[in-house]
Amino acid sequence: MRKAIHEKGYEKMRYQLFIFDMDGTILDTLDDLAASTNYALACSGLPERTTDEIRRFVGNGVGELIDMAVPEGTDGAIKEKVLADFGSHYKEHCFDRTGPYKGIRECINALKTAGMKVAVVSNKMDYAVGELCDRFFPGVFDAAVGEKEGIRRKPWPDSVNHVISQLGVAKENAVYIGDSEVDIETAKNAGIDGIAVVWGFRDSDFLREKGASVLVKDPEELCSMLLER
Repeated sequence: MRKAIHEKGYEKMRYQLFIFDMDGTILDTLDDLAASTNYALACSGLPERTTDEIRRFVGNGVGELIDMAVPEGTDGAIKEKVLADFGSHYKEHCFDRTGPYKGIRECINALKTAGMKVAVVSNKMDYAVGELCDRFFPGVFDAAVGEKEGIRRKPWPDSVNHVISQLGVAKENAVYIGDSEVDIETAKNAGIDGIAVVWGFRDSDFLREKGASVLVKDPEELCSMLLER
């Protein structure tokens, strides 16, 4: 892997902006997402989903999560109710069992100390992105964008392009870091480099099948790679 990294120029530290996905990349949110999904399903008398099923559903925004979680053929009005129940429950419980992956805060802080810019781009609802960043990474990120009106969610490049423009960094000096096929596609659509992490919601074989060319196994390895000179 080191050879591949060097071929892409990581050792020259040309990146000035590091854009992170949230769920499965900097925060382990799966248990709280599963709890809110199953609460919302139960409110409408629908069968619950396993945590592994919800792991596979996460990545394309809450609307897609609910579309996949409800039984096939569920009436649209019921889906809307499940979505609303999810939102109200998750807003109150998004901190219950969520927390940063071991070593990721240290990695991000090291990038900041080195004078780099760091940001979050997520398909999570925008209010939740802000609250989670404030709770677990107070004052760290230079920008944070979630799903909201007027910005198409990943894998559309809108949110990444917005952050790059906001922070005044050239695309060749930005890299996107995430744990899913959506993140791989987002980096490609934005025309920037991407790094896939394997500690999140997808495994390495799946990520390679989806086109990941650079994978890292843990935050310590990621930090070592990004700060290598």
